[in-house]
Amino acid sequence: MKGSTHRRCYCRDPHTGKPLGKKCPKLTNRKHGTYSVRQELPPREDGTRRSFSRAGYDSLKAAQADLDHVRALLGLADSDDVEGLGQIAELLEKVAEEKAPLPDIDSTRRRLSHGLDLTSRITVGDWLDMWLAGKKGRQSAISRDESNIRVHLRPRIGHLRLDRLRVAHLSEMFEAIAEANVEIAEGNVARRKAFEDLAQIPWKGREHRARRKAMKAAIAEMEPYRRIVGPATRQRVRSTLRAALNAAIAQQLITFNPAAHVELEAGKRPKALVWTDERMLHWKRTGEKPSPVMVWTPEHTGLFLDHAAEDRLYALFHLIAFRGLRRGEACGQKWTDTNLDAGLITVAKQLVVDGWEVYEDDPKTDAGARTIALDSDTVQTLKRHRAQQDREREEWGSAWVETGRVFAKENGEMLHPANVTRRFIELYEEIGLPPVRLHDLRHGAATLAHAAGADLKDIQEMLGHSSITITADTYTSLLPEADLAIAEAAARLVPRARAASENDAPEVEAEAVEVNVPDDADAGGGIPGPGTPSTHALLTQTVPDDESEAG
Repeated sequence: MKGSTHRRCYCRDPHTGKPLGKKCPKLTNRKHGTYSVRQELPPREDGTRRSFSRAGYDSLKAAQADLDHVRALLGLADSDDVEGLGQIAELLEKVAEEKAPLPDIDSTRRRLSHGLDLTSRITVGDWLDMWLAGKKGRQSAISRDESNIRVHLRPRIGHLRLDRLRVAHLSEMFEAIAEANVEIAEGNVARRKAFEDLAQIPWKGREHRARRKAMKAAIAEMEPYRRIVGPATRQRVRSTLRAALNAAIAQQLITFNPAAHVELEAGKRPKALVWTDERMLHWKRTGEKPSPVMVWTPEHTGLFLDHAAEDRLYALFHLIAFRGLRRGEACGQKWTDTNLDAGLITVAKQLVVDGWEVYEDDPKTDAGARTIALDSDTVQTLKRHRAQQDREREEWGSAWVETGRVFAKENGEMLHPANVTRRFIELYEEIGLPPVRLHDLRHGAATLAHAAGADLKDIQEMLGHSSITITADTYTSLLPEADLAIAEAAARLVPRARAASENDAPEVEAEAVEVNVPDDADAGGGIPGPGTPSTHALLTQTVPDDESEAG
């Protein structure tokens, strides 16, 4: 296709006012006027001609460089590729009309090869939508990515061009999220204070009713309670963006991933703390939990299980409290994976909540697919539960829904995990126990196993962790009784020649040590002394040692 460069000026005839064009006598001077380019483009679908034109170049060299650039763009499509040539022609027409810089050749080649629209500038939001639509994997992970994109990424950086996204943009985004946390916290405090004030206004009396009505109207205009976006959540937001941008690099849309270089505060796992008397007193006075992850003492767990003994979900709570299953694993457990005669259960499936929908999935990690040994009390509990379920099956008759789940509704339908959590909270609030999450029973199971003599490797296998670091850092909190026993045992290892002081009472001390460090765990769940093997400790081993080392 034809193309050319030419020089022109804008001088006019002083008498007629018409442009002189090529007749201008000053054109003999190379510095007079400017250079222009014109390149013929593939015709439109209706056969009409079109071209790329641009003027204002200071030198012939600059004009020729742009003309070569235009021809290189046209050369990206084969001569028989009508659609590709048409896209490039539309792109050049738009560039000429908007007087925009010529598009990069390599970038245009990539977009053309991936079937992307050449006339539009793909934004971060557009790419995130495309990436999410083609993402495969666990539904829970896809839902988490969708939430991160909808709530955080698209509103803040979705308008930016993908190829112009920089580390500075992401630093500003995360700083804005941190600043918004202050507003969220202040709004939550104001809303909570408004409800407290409303509760203080009496119900009776015209004046009081008017005040209550005004207060309710003010509360309705306030922002709803919102969650703080903590460091761990910000890390997950960055993880979603980094994965999406890595996919863009693989598609050759960009060459640099700014999400991999933005600095964020590390999202540390909260330490599990035990509900001691001092911490309970602080909670009752202030309403504040010492840690997001709180663990009941053995006494608390015993009180809860005694209170829940007649509840139809008792066996589920018992299983989580002693063997540390996740909520979804317990709700998804099937009888075909449960061998009560051998005292073993195999965790093969779990129920996952997506919004409010529930679906069955594989365990959270490869290590989550595991076999767990059951103590005799848990076996008997599950046998009684199975007998109760058989009676319910007979009562419902043909209306019974056979799901094969160990734990199900009265008619056999699968449980909704959120309803299990709700029932758990109702039960412990009925007897005034300090608040814990249902998942914290899992922490408690790890703590009890640790105090009973199981090592971290045993506990890791029982809980189904892929890394022993998670087990050590998050899930094991020494019970005060076990901690005291270890302290006493360590002190007795050092021989002392000096006699006890007059103020000491050896007889009382010996008696106290005997109480705090029993020779063996009793039937009520006492903590064994240091170095004493526990009959329950062997049950935390999911497979024999030689098989574990081989696998």
